[in-house]
Amino acid sequence: MSPPIEGLDKVSAQIKSLLDDGKKAKALDLLSKTYGETIYWHARRMVVVHEDAQDVLQETFIRIVRGIDSFKWESKLSSWIYRIAVNECLRMIENKNRRLQTQSLEDITKMITSSDYVDLGNDAAIKLQAAIQKLPNKQQTVFTLRYYDNLSYDEIAEITNSNAAAAKMNYHHAKEKILLTLKNSD
Repeated sequence: MSPPIEGLDKVSAQIKSLLDDGKKAKALDLLSKTYGETIYWHARRMVVVHEDAQDVLQETFIRIVRGIDSFKWESKLSSWIYRIAVNECLRMIENKNRRLQTQSLEDITKMITSSDYVDLGNDAAIKLQAAIQKLPNKQQTVFTLRYYDNLSYDEIAEITNSNAAAAKMNYHHAKEKILLTLKNSD
């Protein structure tokens, strides 16, 4: 299990120190061990399918390896990593033409139940995940970062290149849409 985001941020100082000492391989290894599971599960909640989440994770770390030398440490390392992961998730959704917002709730539910992501005995969890998949990309991203990853609105704003007020508004709209979708599915 990955440490909470606060624990992740403490590790970033260690990673920076390793990079400053020219130990890039060790820094990237520590980064991978520390953030790998967290980013996998974030991706899994966004793209649902295990194989897609694995692809997102791999692409995220490829981009990290390519860009770590140019990271300026002006923002949190975790925010930068999440931003890359979010962009890779959105790219995956785009590239696979999986615009779930245009699919029926029934089709999305079938896709979710064919995955081992959700406890298939928990109908409420399946309906919630299907409702999340129906959200526009920005709202899905904000909702996932807040609800599952428990990030603050300031952290979400940094990841999504917006502001805290916009993040809060997107979360509120997402929550309302999810509740409406769940209400209409009964």
